[in-house]
Amino acid sequence: MNFRDWIDDPRVRRRALPVGGAVVLVVLLFTGIWTWVRVTQSRAEAAFAQASVVVQTALAPDGTPEARAQAISALEALLKQHPRAREAPQAAYVLGNLQYAAGQYAAARGAYQVALAKGATGTLRTLSAAGIGYTWEAEKNYASAVTAYQAAIASSGPKDFLYEDMLMSLARAQEQQGNTAAAAETYQRLLRDVPDTRRSEDLKTRLAQLKERAKP
Repeated sequence: MNFRDWIDDPRVRRRALPVGGAVVLVVLLFTGIWTWVRVTQSRAEAAFAQASVVVQTALAPDGTPEARAQAISALEALLKQHPRAREAPQAAYVLGNLQYAAGQYAAARGAYQVALAKGATGTLRTLSAAGIGYTWEAEKNYASAVTAYQAAIASSGPKDFLYEDMLMSLARAQEQQGNTAAAAETYQRLLRDVPDTRRSEDLKTRLAQLKERAKP
């Protein structure tokens, strides 16, 4: 049987019809999903752009507590309405900063965790992880702060510009926790990992003070 005879065979046509219909259905479904994603993302971008105006007002030097509260509400609403938007991690991080500034440490911690859960990467990931540590430290929960700072450091390296700040924050929390030996080791680690740090003299002075305090 040649190709023409094969394609004219009624049995072949009966089998081909369901397959062809399924292919058309998949194509239509994919097109519909793609259109929906584009429309949803466009709406999310417009919503985030509108909210950014409110956020900028709250973050201005003359921003008022009322403006901050309005920005917090706007970002909370946006994250609820557009949880899968690509801007969501950054919006959650900014929300955390605003809540931290308002003294809402538990809420801020939750926002930073949302930023991480929604896929924050690079510097934004490190900042969000560090933010969790800051909230614990503000609540004087130094053990949890140490754990959070260690997690933030684990996702960065000596070449990252936040690395020094993270180690300094870790050492500070360790000191506040009363673990001077661990704090000294963290300062020494900073001197080893970043030998050209501009804080070297301050770190050496701090190390000498810790050693003096550790004497019986």
